[in-house]
This record gives sequence, structure tokens and C-alpha cells, in this order.
Amino acid sequence: MKKTVYSRSAMAVAFLAVVLVSLIAGPAVYAADGAAEAPAPVWHYFGAALGLGMIVIGAALGIGKFAAAAAEGIARQPAAAAQITGAINLPLFLLEGVAILAEVFTLLIVLMK
Repeated sequence: MKKTVYSRSAMAVAFLAVVLVSLIAGPAVYAADGAAEAPAPVWHYFGAALGLGMIVIGAALGIGKFAAAAAEGIARQPAAAAQITGAINLPLFLLEGVAILAEVFTLLIVLMK
């Protein structure tokens, strides 16, 4: 039996299609219940979810690049492993701190709405 492999772009398009259909069809479903008015739009949740996803992806890419550069440097000069590790720790901690602060601010935006 042949296994079907889907590309990432096809999966992303399918996911976005499902999200858009649910966002468009949601108010119509509430209106069909016979309620006098539909609930208020909740686009800030969708924006916060997208922002949180971008924060996590950006932090992961940055940390990955730092770690790859450190691993390459240690592979080229194993004797300098302690200096490379010490020099890479501060930027990694700062990057992680910025990501955590951005996540906290995003969650505060959602909770304050």
C-alpha cells in the first residue's frame, strides 16, 4: 500500500481554509439558533494566537541558529569549547527572556480585553 505524502504548503493551505471557514461560518451558526443577536466578534483571540505562534517560531529559529553556530565553533576548535559556551549563554538567555516577555504581553492583551 502506497503512503500518501503531503507537502507542508498543502497542509498549511488546508489548515488556513479550515480556520477561515470556521471564522466565517461561526456567526451564521449562532444566528440560526434564533437568538436576537450574534455574539461579539472575537478577532483578538485569533490575533493573539497568531502572534503567540510567531513569537514561538521566531524564538525557536533564533535559538537554533545560536546553537548551530556554537556547535560548529566547538567542532572546529574543541579546545575553545568553554569559551564558546560561555560566550553563547548570555545571548541565548536574553533571547529566551524576550520570548517569554512577549508571550506574557500577548496573554495580558487577551485577558485585559
